[in-house]
Amino acid sequence: MNRTLIKNIHLVNVREENKLLRGQELAQLPIIENGFILIEEGKIKNYGLMENVPSITEEEIIDGEGRYLIPSWCDSHTHLVFAKSREEEFIDKIKGLSYAEIAAKGGGILNSARKLQETSENDLFKSAKKRLEEIIQMGTGAIEIKSGYGLTVEAELKMLRVIQRLKESSPIPIKATFLGAHAFPTAYKENKEGYIQLILNEMLPEIEKQGLADYIDVFCETGFFSVKDTERICKAGIERGLKPKIHANQLNASGGTEIGVKLGAVSVDHLETMSESAIEALSNSNTIGTMLPSAAFYLRMDYPPVREMIDRNCALALATDYNPGSSPSGNMNLLFSLACIQMKMLPAEVINCMTLNGAYAMELEQEVGSITKGKRANFILTKKVPSLNYLPYAFGGNHIEQVMVNGSFL
Repeated sequence: MNRTLIKNIHLVNVREENKLLRGQELAQLPIIENGFILIEEGKIKNYGLMENVPSITEEEIIDGEGRYLIPSWCDSHTHLVFAKSREEEFIDKIKGLSYAEIAAKGGGILNSARKLQETSENDLFKSAKKRLEEIIQMGTGAIEIKSGYGLTVEAELKMLRVIQRLKESSPIPIKATFLGAHAFPTAYKENKEGYIQLILNEMLPEIEKQGLADYIDVFCETGFFSVKDTERICKAGIERGLKPKIHANQLNASGGTEIGVKLGAVSVDHLETMSESAIEALSNSNTIGTMLPSAAFYLRMDYPPVREMIDRNCALALATDYNPGSSPSGNMNLLFSLACIQMKMLPAEVINCMTLNGAYAMELEQEVGSITKGKRANFILTKKVPSLNYLPYAFGGNHIEQVMVNGSFL
């Protein structure tokens, strides 16, 4: 039997049972100071105070020496599979071009789509696998990955097959999201209904047949997909067994949050531009508001009104939006600091949003997201730091000593 005992450790986010956190609950972070944790066959077997540590000798015993053990980050919104980086657009942004202006001249999502269509499935898999391995080393222990840089039947299926291969080869849980409704391809610029029909009649049946996705997503935004489009596409996905997740309220008060809640979406993501009706819809709903502050940082946009959403009892999560155009980073540790510094979130709130609520945003709360008996032993072991608050405070440093995945240190 493979067993590991870690002793003299501060256990962060210890919970007897799962609960989606909202409002003031987000600031409540249960910690066992000077405790132990027993890991058996890759799962959490037991934990408690050091005064109750079991007397065992035959297992691997690790002295935590007062470090912190945190559940691995749960990144519930990424575009990890892409063909090429887009640093040329980075220069355009520095020169003052907006996201919409870059898209209008053939950049943005369409740029990534062209490059992806030309790239082989094996090459896509190799590059995505490397990115995945890098972010696992940075503490990510569960992830969602979207398609959406294909924009043809063949290329969208290619992306989803890559995500499927990552699922099969990765040591961490992965969820797949079909985002064919990410942008309108150039060929359908004057025939938007034609592209929607392609999604409904050709992409979705094949995705269902091959079992390639868990969720369906739509970029509900001015100049992209309308609320009416979003509802049609999501309902068609629901009929195919896919639950909705929606890109909502990024550039404008698009109505994406309201339609997402109406459709029972697992999450509505971005939320930089929230209206009163959007906040009201999200308040007390079962739909999670996933904030992507690294995208707002990179695009120099306003951040989501997080304090108001917390006061209105919204359930919230944080994710990286890792993609080549608007958030070329999958580093959740940077996100930790951004959320605290730019959005005035408490470290406890951020940890809850990046662990347990992030797990809920992927429906993985039974597997990851907290120190709970029976869950995967996916953890971040910090270096010796003065306190948990030091992690976001000292934003430029690497505070991870080791990462554990399924009970084994990498």
